[in-house]
Amino acid sequence: MEQMHRRFSAEQVRVLLERYGEGGLDRSTIEETLGIGRSRFFALLKQYRDNPAGFSIAYRRVSKPRLDAYVEQEIKEQLTVEKGLIDDPSLPITSYNYSAIKDRMGKAGLQASLPTIITRAKSMGCYLPHRKKKVHDREVITTSIGALIQHDASHHRWSPYAKEGWVLISSIDDFSKCHASG
Repeated sequence: MEQMHRRFSAEQVRVLLERYGEGGLDRSTIEETLGIGRSRFFALLKQYRDNPAGFSIAYRRVSKPRLDAYVEQEIKEQLTVEKGLIDDPSLPITSYNYSAIKDRMGKAGLQASLPTIITRAKSMGCYLPHRKKKVHDREVITTSIGALIQHDASHHRWSPYAKEGWVLISSIDDFSKCHASG
């Protein structure tokens, strides 16, 4: 149902409340007509009785920004740090870690929700959509554990705090792709 201030004018509601005060209409009839409950009826009646000439049902949303300026500034600073890590070609960092930003801010006593941080990141150009995964079109079938071990190595500066790169060697046993028959 549409909100009352969109369906009725203040004058129409004022006439109904006047009739209620004169005894011409009962409360339940007005509630049904306006599509409101008892609490809302009495709130309107009080508002009308307090200031009949200035009575209004206009909807005014007055809200302050949800985050303080220093929290907004901290989000921007943290996103700038993350952007620097991503833009550094010597680091293998390819995506923003919004949860880490939220955690660091929490440790500093500042609260911001993850969706808020992501929204600010998008507005600052600090957002990368998820990359599509490459399709692995090879299938290797092995018959026993250890029959096929895949090795991979890469040399990166794995931490932004490291002065030099480290070599990471990983080995994966591909037995999990085995289709054993029994």
